[in-house]
Amino acid sequence: MDYIIRAMAANGQIRAFAATTRDLTETARLAHNTSPIVTAALGRLLTAGAMMGTMLKGKDDALTIRIQCSGPIQGLLVTADANGNVKGYANCPDVMLPPRSDGHLDVSGALGAGILSVIKDMGLKEPYVGDTALQTGEIAEDLTYYFAASEQTPSAVGLGVLMNRENTVRRAGGFLLQLMPSAKEETISALEEKLQGVSSVTQMLEEGKTPENILEELLGDLGLEITQKLPTQFVCNCSAQRFEKGLLCLGKKELSNLLEEGKPIETVCYFCNKKYTFSVEELRRIAEMQHK
Repeated sequence: MDYIIRAMAANGQIRAFAATTRDLTETARLAHNTSPIVTAALGRLLTAGAMMGTMLKGKDDALTIRIQCSGPIQGLLVTADANGNVKGYANCPDVMLPPRSDGHLDVSGALGAGILSVIKDMGLKEPYVGDTALQTGEIAEDLTYYFAASEQTPSAVGLGVLMNRENTVRRAGGFLLQLMPSAKEETISALEEKLQGVSSVTQMLEEGKTPENILEELLGDLGLEITQKLPTQFVCNCSAQRFEKGLLCLGKKELSNLLEEGKPIETVCYFCNKKYTFSVEELRRIAEMQHK
């Protein structure tokens, strides 16, 4: 089962998150029929979104991470809430590229140059929006840069997705460490030294390490204290009612044109690929509601 661990270390000088996300990444792969390279990119962003979502304070708060890029994947979008629910999609789900010289999937080649945006909707008049340029296209490094440049929070992000030969997801997960304003120089130095010698996320997961083990590896010498464990999952809240509301928002002329064609219409959810069909009778009912 996928879950996220929240923790503190060094007497509150470091806050930490770690997650295992194999099931939700596989759910996304099945929903969107993604190629291995897109599964890796989307899985990394979904993992980051799930962990970052748990930083939200309000139960109705929402986080969106958007990547707009020049590479063949053309962009990714992930949204998450404070309860471990996450969903997302890639603009081009079937991108294929040759592997890098080290044999790994070329995620940075699939993304190319671009902008990473983090949007937090916390019920205020305007959402918070932070934009930074992609640094490497590997996503973890790009988020590390985002936190430093946009939120002024020194952070370390590790993300990984490992695929099976038949292109199903074998492992997925990640960690996120952040220095609090109270962090002392010796704590920062100790953490930097530890990060230099750490294995990749996929290697740690492949060795059988749990999110608890990963944080123990990273912060065990700094007084790790686990504070919360919560499930995380790919969840889409789309429904026929939501799409009906969308049709109601169409202009009268557009709805009339759809009715004149005399055929049912099919709508598709971007996030989970679920299809909703509206019959001519249902379209007529929606058109009548517009006139009321």
